[in-house]
Amino acid sequence: MKKENMKNFALIGASGYIAPRHMKAIKETGNNLVVAMDTYDGIGIMDSNFPQADFFTEFERFSAFVDSFKRDGNKIDYMAITTPNYLHDSHIRFALKSGSNAICEKPLVLNPKQIDDLKVVENESAKKVYTILQLRLHDSIIALKEKISKELKNNPDKIYDIDLTYLTSRGKWYFESWKGDEAKSGGIASNIGVHFFDMLSWIFGELQENVVYIKNPDANAGYMKLKNANVRWFLSVNYNYIPEDIKATGKTTFRSITVDKEEFEFSEGFTDLHTKSYNDILNGGGFGLDDAKNSIVIVSDIRKMNTVALDEKAHPFCEKVFSL
Repeated sequence: MKKENMKNFALIGASGYIAPRHMKAIKETGNNLVVAMDTYDGIGIMDSNFPQADFFTEFERFSAFVDSFKRDGNKIDYMAITTPNYLHDSHIRFALKSGSNAICEKPLVLNPKQIDDLKVVENESAKKVYTILQLRLHDSIIALKEKISKELKNNPDKIYDIDLTYLTSRGKWYFESWKGDEAKSGGIASNIGVHFFDMLSWIFGELQENVVYIKNPDANAGYMKLKNANVRWFLSVNYNYIPEDIKATGKTTFRSITVDKEEFEFSEGFTDLHTKSYNDILNGGGFGLDDAKNSIVIVSDIRKMNTVALDEKAHPFCEKVFSL
């Protein structure tokens, strides 16, 4: 990218798991990271990306830098936010009020009212909030959406049967961290399921019914009726629920989506999705507050709902939880 077209970025949450993908995306799109902030200071990853970027462990000093940078006639075009989920709302507000667009990791916020409030701040600031819904940019998922759209054009009343199964093992540290605290992460459905719920409702239509069977700290399961799909879903961070044949291969993650009992393969093509997301934003696209709201409503409702007894609509993996 030519220097005159280069955009300046700031990053809040530089030590997190997902932050390196944002640094990589900033670098690969030919832009510049001016400053980063995190309360944890072990961030050697910055040396291979933006070693010259200013860095702060205190938000107050970071805020003062952003203010001075702006007063000196400079501009931070985008502020990337990869902090714990419960801080997203306040950090997005900071970005907008500082005169920057915000690019925030999923889940964008924890409840729908925050999206409505952010729309007001967005309008006041004349800046834009973007969220990372990278599955919408995955080639296989785009192909699936196109296929389903064609089928629904011929048969608008068709109802698909979907099984969503996602198990990604986490150790004891997970439950001692903010991710294990529902008030901070939103729980399992928000933390590891929100992008799948977004993808399914993007393809199969709006939510019509929502049922929850399991709401444990390490597993959530339920049933969703979308406009054109019945979805049985099971999410967990517990290694014990992974199928034995997957364990035998040494893998600690199991991801499966079936559409009318046919396995939908999308295990490849994930490595560059953040860079694709940044390119999309920088080229005038990107996913905003309205795009994010549907999945935030779904996970917020799941968090508030009482569980019901297992029935014929429950995901078959639910039995694992009650049998172990």
